[in-house]
Amino acid sequence: MTGTTRSSSDLEPRRRKALFRSWHRGTREMDLVLGRFADAEIGSLSDHDLTIYEHLMEAPDRDLFSWLTGTQETPANYDTPVFQRIKSFYALNQMDAS
Repeated sequence: MTGTTRSSSDLEPRRRKALFRSWHRGTREMDLVLGRFADAEIGSLSDHDLTIYEHLMEAPDRDLFSWLTGTQETPANYDTPVFQRIKSFYALNQMDAS
């Protein structure tokens, strides 16, 4: 897999940056989780949801992955509707990969 399958040419600079950051996390696992989510959803996130998504991307990869997999409890300040969308997206893609 080479990364994004979505063109960023139709995105405003803020969304382009978020898409890029989603695919360049530091660990391949989180690149795939957030990158795939961003490919599918970055254009449809409201500005408010994009702000929340940008905040989520500030969390360390190992923490985000632990929250997504349920091995650690998600802190309340990260357990947002946007995080739940990512978690559902991740779970759906895990089932598709099986």
